[in-house]
Amino acid sequence: MAKILSVLLKTCFLFFLVSCATVPVTGRQQLNLVPARQLMSMSFQNYDDFLKKNKLSADAEKSLLVRRTGKAVQQAVENYMRMIGRTTELDGYQWEFNLAEDEAVNAWCMPGGKVVIYTGILPITKDETGLAVVMGHEIAHAIANHGGERLSHGLMVEMGGVALSEALSTKNPQTKQLFLSLYGAGSQVGYVLPYSRLQESEADRMGLIFMAIAGYDPGQAVPFWQRMANQKDGKNTPLEFLSTHPSDETRIKEIRSMLPEAMQHYKKN
Repeated sequence: MAKILSVLLKTCFLFFLVSCATVPVTGRQQLNLVPARQLMSMSFQNYDDFLKKNKLSADAEKSLLVRRTGKAVQQAVENYMRMIGRTTELDGYQWEFNLAEDEAVNAWCMPGGKVVIYTGILPITKDETGLAVVMGHEIAHAIANHGGERLSHGLMVEMGGVALSEALSTKNPQTKQLFLSLYGAGSQVGYVLPYSRLQESEADRMGLIFMAIAGYDPGQAVPFWQRMANQKDGKNTPLEFLSTHPSDETRIKEIRSMLPEAMQHYKKN
């Protein structure tokens, strides 16, 4: 009983220490135990590790497409954050867009703007607008600090008895493993922690707005997610991208409901 009480007190104390963070666009308050600077430090370190251990695509045309689309969405994000007066939240970002040579249908954006698209997803994106759907969605996860939020929850669940300063150390192997599990950025990671339904909905909504500001038709998100929902691998199991990004009729219905808001930004362009 005393042990349980001790854990509860520690948990309450952690919550007390946390200043409320608010997600752009939705205004939702979220748990945020990890300072942005420290989160980016872990991101850049693990991103560099990924680049050392994985092969980038040698296809110059497709790589250029990824960089061009990424830059367009980046500028849209910067414009939007400037419009709502929250540009300081992008301080420390070091945007980078790479195409990894990998048949996996996957993509991710680490904190600080480190984006990787896998060649396996390009047949499903089909064109630049389809790629903008993926790019906007993944970047939205970073702008909404979903990774930091998931890491915060993970630290509390898995490392509740460890001092926060120790848990957040970039040299802590358990924290590094937990961080990597958020993105599936390494083959040594045996699982990927899924985004919550709420986080997915936020990323969908924000991603539509970002791609619209960038000049891409957000209406094309519907056929993209329909194509994603129809994809199965040879073992008739969900693709890796779908394991952390659920795609179903409910999601597509929600995206349709979000389109009027996103189209307002598209029409302005």
